Amino acid sequence: AEKMEGSQLIHLNQARQALALAKSIDEVKNIRDKAEALRAYAKQAGMSLEMQNECAEIKLRAERRAGEMLVENPDIHPGGNQAKSHDVILSDLGISRIQSHRWQLERSVPEEVFEKLVAETKAEAEELTSRGVLAIALKLRRQTQIQNIPDLPLGKYQVIYADPPWAYDNTGLGGSAESHYPTMSTDELAQLDVSSRAGDDAVLFLWVTSPFLPEGLELCQAWGFEYKTSFVWIKDRATYGKLGFYNYGQHEFLFAATKGSCLPQLGSLEPS
Repeated sequence: AEKMEGSQLIHLNQARQALALAKSIDEVKNIRDKAEALRAYAKQAGMSLEMQNECAEIKLRAERRAGEMLVENPDIHPGGNQAKSHDVILSDLGISRIQSHRWQLERSVPEEVFEKLVAETKAEAEELTSRGVLAIALKLRRQTQIQNIPDLPLGKYQVIYADPPWAYDNTGLGGSAESHYPTMSTDELAQLDVSSRAGDDAVLFLWVTSPFLPEGLELCQAWGFEYKTSFVWIKDRATYGKLGFYNYGQHEFLFAATKGSCLPQLGSLEPS
């Protein structure tokens, strides 16, 4: 085992030197892939966690560098109809959209915060992972965005339209809502002072996804509304690919809930 770890260290030192000299995203991705292969081999071969973390650290540093390059290079395009002839497409670089998104998130973690994470993870003999860096990135982004959320508008309104940022249990996965925008728990949503913004006779239109049907009903009540009916939006395709529970979600509900008496005009009903 010691001989294998010694050989592994030689490869890691070479990877560190190569990363320091790398000028192109191709080079950085190649180093990242090799570091991940070394990490997987070290784990399979039963090498120490310390050795596995050495490999993981190089992989993470390469991912952060790749994320920086993706941000800095406007000619790298995710692909699709909007790509121009001179653009470099992510797939040409062997990079998926999810990888690009994750690496740019990892890159957003300040240097001192990242170095502290690496040092503390090693000192506590825990596994160093991309997921750990992503969790910090999302937490920092959420704190910033929540600070910048404007106050609810003053006055009272007859129609309130809401699309809550529901917090799913798959936080940290590529398809989770948390990795695309800051989410809020049901309790946090319920504490929003929507009731005082609604007139005596008002209607609430509330977007609710299938996993949150009970929470959607609770939220209507917390905001002072009574659920009446729903509309169903059938999507052309699943939002984040074929992800879901028992089936992949390709529809969403729009609840209609009222406060007081707020009925649509006669003859103006629409199919659900």
